[in-house]
Amino acid sequence: MSYTFASATILLLLITDPLGNIPLFANALRGVAPERRARVILREVLIAFALLLVFLFFGAQFLQVMHLSDLSLQLAGAVVLFLIALRMIFPPDSGPQTELPGEPLIVPLAIPALAGPSAMATVMLLVAQAPEGGRPVRDHGRVRRGAANGRTHPAPGGRARGDGF
Repeated sequence: MSYTFASATILLLLITDPLGNIPLFANALRGVAPERRARVILREVLIAFALLLVFLFFGAQFLQVMHLSDLSLQLAGAVVLFLIALRMIFPPDSGPQTELPGEPLIVPLAIPALAGPSAMATVMLLVAQAPEGGRPVRDHGRVRRGAANGRTHPAPGGRARGDGF
């Protein structure tokens, strides 16, 4: 599957769920002074962005060091989503919750709310699936599609051509 910048952006927006995180941010920032809230939110978003950039550029090396393949990352993500779905269907008994003093730093707003495991895995998989380092392959001024990922399309004479046209 080939991703464009727009489709990757929409995918990351859906995974980070900015509208769904509003109640989490409101609850976590309840004890923070109103004039500090905007700075805390900006700080947390920048920390999440920096973490996703680290995984964008060094995620493949991290997977190699850990001896993990893309398939194992996809399977682990599926298991995590399944466990989240089970907790949504069968919620645990919630006892009295204590409020933490001070303003949140990194946890729970930057990680895992914005840059959680699914966002990190998605960034690494998008980079791994990008042909030719994310740049289209050019052939005499025309952009070839499919050649970088090995797809062949039938030529007008009925025979298959491997150049993507």
